[in-house]
Amino acid sequence: MLQNWFKLQENGTNVRTEVTAGMTTFLTMVYIVVVNPAILSSAGVPFQQVFTATVISAIIGTLLMGLLANHPIAIAPGMGMNAYFASVVASQGVTYQVVFGAVFLAAILFVILTFTKLREMLIAAIPPALKFGITAGIGLFIAFLGLKSSGIVVPNEATMVGFGDLHQPVTILTLLGLLVTLILMVRNVKGALFVGMAVTAIAGSFMGLLNFDAGVVSLPSAPVLFDLDVQGVFTNGLYTVVFAFLLVTIFDTTGTMIGVAEQAGIMKDGKLPRTKQALMADAFATTAGSVMGTTPCTAYIESSAGVAAGGRTGLTTVVVALMFGVSLFFAPVIQAISGLPAITAPALIIVGCFMMDGLARIKWNQFDEAFPAFAIIVSMPLTSSIATGIAIGFITYPVMKLFSGKGREVHPLLYIFGVIFALQMVYFPAH
Repeated sequence: MLQNWFKLQENGTNVRTEVTAGMTTFLTMVYIVVVNPAILSSAGVPFQQVFTATVISAIIGTLLMGLLANHPIAIAPGMGMNAYFASVVASQGVTYQVVFGAVFLAAILFVILTFTKLREMLIAAIPPALKFGITAGIGLFIAFLGLKSSGIVVPNEATMVGFGDLHQPVTILTLLGLLVTLILMVRNVKGALFVGMAVTAIAGSFMGLLNFDAGVVSLPSAPVLFDLDVQGVFTNGLYTVVFAFLLVTIFDTTGTMIGVAEQAGIMKDGKLPRTKQALMADAFATTAGSVMGTTPCTAYIESSAGVAAGGRTGLTTVVVALMFGVSLFFAPVIQAISGLPAITAPALIIVGCFMMDGLARIKWNQFDEAFPAFAIIVSMPLTSSIATGIAIGFITYPVMKLFSGKGREVHPLLYIFGVIFALQMVYFPAH
């Protein structure tokens, strides 16, 4: 049955290889079940609600990817969007239910785009400089979040931010965890982020910073449904927030799927087979996640670890989904771990580094390409707003192209978005 459904022999693999690859992918991305609840709970969302939503949406997306698209690409709530979610709640003074309403609207738009050619049109309209700038800006944003939450970077009246106190136990533990994880990374240890978090947790336990008073294993909690406020999105004018969630999800998913597929050798004439099914998996996972209480889902670049281990079909991702299912029973351990910033901060910092990859592909020698990307990268962490960074990029890019005599190179959609974002920032500021 497995052979026929997943076409194992046709793809040059077998059950043992696929299971090993699935375990490998899971270990490299399981940090999300700790980090995502830690970040969203800081915005007031109940921890257990986020944990359950994170796991179930990952199971839905990953299972659909494996069974319908037959690709070794795992799906789960994306990094960056969770940090952005928390920043919107903090800066806007709105409830987390309102921001989940924005996530829900973005998810519905994503589903609609998946069934039309508008998604391809939107991706084609946005130039590489803006795409890479957005990804890198989010990377700096979440790395800064890790540095701040661990006490490595602290507020400073004279300079706004400064270096933290290395005598603080949490800061010491963070630096230890970061060092251990970096060593594991350069030694190419599979699941380095997860192993690094485990080592840091053990060290934190010996330092008296971590305890498991609530136990280790528990029965899974039922998901909380529709804890969101769609009307509040329109009342508070959070249109840019909806667009930010939508835009980043589209770029993250499309870019990651293509990258992993190329590594696995499953691209056909430059195109991803069963693209619509793959995008449907992500769109439905994002919609389900928004209904239960988590941020948009995306394809995970950590899937490349499973591909490197030999994964070539959807059986790899089915194994990943099963492992996520097992993690549902360890909520008490995960809640205790997520409550200690020193354990999650190294993962945030290192994932931020991963997201710098696209910088090499920005044409820095062309100022009208370089500055809009630079503006996005700088503004996201300094304004604590992904939406603001996207808006600044969409405004500056067409303006600079227009006045450099290259206005015809810019897709008409970009001019439209530029005007919309300019009006949004002046008359309906999101931040």
